[in-house]
Amino acid sequence: MQQPHNPNNIFSRLEGVTRRDFLRVVKQYGMTSTALGLAGLTGTVSLSTLAKAANSTYDKRFKNKPKATIKFGADGMNERIQKIQFSGCLQWTRDVEERTEGALRVEFIGSNQLCGQLDCVKKTMQGIVDMYDSSTQNAAGGAPYYNVLDYAYMFPTRASLYNFLYHPDSMKLFREPMEKRHKLKVLWSHVELRGIMLGKGWKDKPTVTSVTQLAGTKNRVTGTQLGRIAMSLMKLNPVPIAWEETLDGLKQGLIDGAETWSSAACFANMAPVMAQDVQLDFFAGTHATAMRTQTFDKLPADIQDAVMESAFATQMWVQGHNEAGLVNVCGASTPQHPGTIYEKAGVRVAQLSPEALKEAEEMCSPTHHPKEWESWRERLNKWSGGHDTYKEISAIANQFPRGSEAIHVEPRRWWRS
Repeated sequence: MQQPHNPNNIFSRLEGVTRRDFLRVVKQYGMTSTALGLAGLTGTVSLSTLAKAANSTYDKRFKNKPKATIKFGADGMNERIQKIQFSGCLQWTRDVEERTEGALRVEFIGSNQLCGQLDCVKKTMQGIVDMYDSSTQNAAGGAPYYNVLDYAYMFPTRASLYNFLYHPDSMKLFREPMEKRHKLKVLWSHVELRGIMLGKGWKDKPTVTSVTQLAGTKNRVTGTQLGRIAMSLMKLNPVPIAWEETLDGLKQGLIDGAETWSSAACFANMAPVMAQDVQLDFFAGTHATAMRTQTFDKLPADIQDAVMESAFATQMWVQGHNEAGLVNVCGASTPQHPGTIYEKAGVRVAQLSPEALKEAEEMCSPTHHPKEWESWRERLNKWSGGHDTYKEISAIANQFPRGSEAIHVEPRRWWRS
């Protein structure tokens, strides 16, 4: 049976291709070769075009015998989603295989086939998969040091967050504690800042200009403990709801809004049930990729170098592509480009003024409400090895104040001093 058009479905780009046809291609060439082949094509794709692309990719990937093979559990990521939220999973897979000339082979398994937002991190830590990709905020449920990214208003812009991820001090403040405590080597990350996606109940209401207009609303929150502190202080009533259930929660009016970022709302097909994207930008929106340290340590030295160089190349790729995608694909801008996801769905972008953002910051940040953050701050400082995590990360973040553009951040190999 032909798959109906669904923008949240990989089959939306395949013309006359049934699920059975697609699975035959996957069976012959493998999911990774099929996904990489499809990612390299544009527009509507026929079965013969898909098969040729998968065959060509397969021939390149299997030209040489690998020295190592790793399993990449990429939550819901697939070729379609990666062209809305440019988080780099397929880009890294392609780059590292080409860089090593097939000495490292990656088995990419996305579309929630192997693991999802809440359990990919756990399956990686358990050794069921070798690496994973998911929101750090959802992964914080299994690897709580990820909370260190989530102090309210620590990152004033996406530029400041990119600057931290590229900064050498991200090793001692973030990456090394993740390795020591959770045995996870963080490689690269997609970068946005989180806001509130309001449902259709806000369609006929004025565009939000202050967080105070949202007081008393009920909003979905991820697994991050620190995000909940900020939302509670802003009277946004955080309600823990699994990512997979968020769309239905908005659709049925069980929640007023959802705490997430713009491209996630777009790839999850939330736009049709949204009225406003309120860009509170109140903490990190990071869809990161990490490898199990035991897996990395077993790789030959030259392949370890390739993994890191590909991670660096992918971080730069994400930095450029996702910034462009926010404007040209999602429509998370004012004014909006015609034909973008938000423009088609009639979603308004509520870009708050500097004064309104300062108001929100004063309602919830550790600087203004130290007592509410004290217990988590002490815990994270201890896990970091004694650093004042909020103070030291903030110092790096604020090298790029509000108004800075993410594309102006200079890429650096963070693992080199």
